[in-house]
Amino acid sequence: MTRLILTAAAASLIAGTAAAQDVVRMGTEGAYPPYNFINDDGEVDGYERELGDLLCERAGLTCEWVTNDWDSIIPNLTSGNYDTIMAGMSITDERDEVIDFTQNYIPPAASAYAATDPDADLAGGVIAAQVNTIQASYVAESGATLLEFATPDESVAAVRNGEADAVFADKDYLVPIVEADAEMSFVGDDVALGGGVGMGVRDGDDELRETFDAIIGELKADGTLNEMITKWFGDEGQLYDLSE
Repeated sequence: MTRLILTAAAASLIAGTAAAQDVVRMGTEGAYPPYNFINDDGEVDGYERELGDLLCERAGLTCEWVTNDWDSIIPNLTSGNYDTIMAGMSITDERDEVIDFTQNYIPPAASAYAATDPDADLAGGVIAAQVNTIQASYVAESGATLLEFATPDESVAAVRNGEADAVFADKDYLVPIVEADAEMSFVGDDVALGGGVGMGVRDGDDELRETFDAIIGELKADGTLNEMITKWFGDEGQLYDLSE
């Protein structure tokens, strides 16, 4: 892990000069628990909501949360409909050509297949995945038939109703689904993809990115991120190695 060490005074100075606005609009999907979801009160909730609010508090900014469909979440950032993306978005070279990222706030974690048939054909069968994800790209290159859906829930439903042989997604997302459904199980091997999950910002919005990047570095170093990951993802959540 790359650790960014800043004094509290330095971080405060960056935060005070980082953004001309006092309000930062945080774009998320609201449909990918435990990263982000809409709770019973109709509000954005989850790991990224808690982390985003903490980042804004440390930066002396006010968060406003905006929900947006996943398949247009990057275009709506670049067009100015919000200022950041916190939506379980893995850092990839392809996305980095369009937007900028902070350092990751979740380490690179496993992607996994889940199916109702333990003998599901992962190599030549039909695999469901959410559109415009690293999992969809992986399936498309694997030789299997890719069946894309707008939401992660729809990709899981495709397995349950027989449209797809398996679903491929972040394992963190699939764990509670598999645990709650006796007919579903993990199949095949886990696959490591991407560079972890980070906050996306518009290309060139350097001060805002550097502000949040510095605070994420502090939260890694003092163990706060590990505590939050364990809270939302359980004991199997991928943690940062604080000895490095």
